[in-house]
Amino acid sequence: MKKLLIIGGSGLVGNTLIKYGINEYEIFATYNKNELSGNNIKTFKIDLFHNSDAIIELITKINPDIVVHTAAHSSVDLCETNQESADKLHVKISKDIANICAKINSKLIYFSTDWVFEGEIGKKYTENDTPNPVNYYGRTKFAAENIILKCSSNNVVLRTAVIYGYHKRSRFTNWILPYLSQNKMVDPFSDQYGTPTLVDDLVKAVLKIIQFNVKGLFHAAGKTCLNRYEFALILSDIFGLDKSLIKSVTKHDKKQDAPRPISTCLDSKKLENLISFDFSNVESGVQFIHTQFRNNNSILMQ
Repeated sequence: MKKLLIIGGSGLVGNTLIKYGINEYEIFATYNKNELSGNNIKTFKIDLFHNSDAIIELITKINPDIVVHTAAHSSVDLCETNQESADKLHVKISKDIANICAKINSKLIYFSTDWVFEGEIGKKYTENDTPNPVNYYGRTKFAAENIILKCSSNNVVLRTAVIYGYHKRSRFTNWILPYLSQNKMVDPFSDQYGTPTLVDDLVKAVLKIIQFNVKGLFHAAGKTCLNRYEFALILSDIFGLDKSLIKSVTKHDKKQDAPRPISTCLDSKKLENLISFDFSNVESGVQFIHTQFRNNNSILMQ
């Protein structure tokens, strides 16, 4: 059984990958503040930011076949106001991880972002389009992409967007659904377009990437290009909640420290064709999490 190390195992992607990969791999996972435990996995508490040497020592000790690197700042605004912190976590630590993986011949899979692009309405970006990020978060993630791809031809970079699922770490759905269920107003943006990605699809794609030993840069995102307001409306429709509580806003109405690109929708056909996989459109993705909601009889994600 191959060894799989997940850096950031308590996050949305990492935790879901554990669920889907537990029977196929010997899984090791790191966490920081959110304790992680489970049968048949080995977990390690590591504060990457304050003790980056620990992850290098762990990778060396485990000697994993595959390393999946999901760790990143969750706040785009923090990256804009604390650029040194963004540089350290996204660039320096990612470089250290890439170097040790190359040294011991571990395949590294890294998650990047649609926000490496400046944003253009009516366009779906492909891997051939030239990145031009408008915020510091995007700049540091793009820098990490280049480092990881140059470090080893065996590595993979996946650009994804607006990841959601039936999970407590699914930020957008865990804002919209509980608020609407409690008859509270929500104010998503109508001038921020992306391609929301069901986390279950994303980890299934990762497992296929490992299976087929895929290499290189790919977009890995859902099929539907829409803004956050439209996404909230679909959530309210499928969950049977009051859409009159949804008020659209623009960047002029709500202050944010980091500039946001208007539209960074991704085209994932290159990866889909290579691994014979289809990412969900947003309606089928939301239907999927609604089924889980009904099975668990709770609007609070697990």
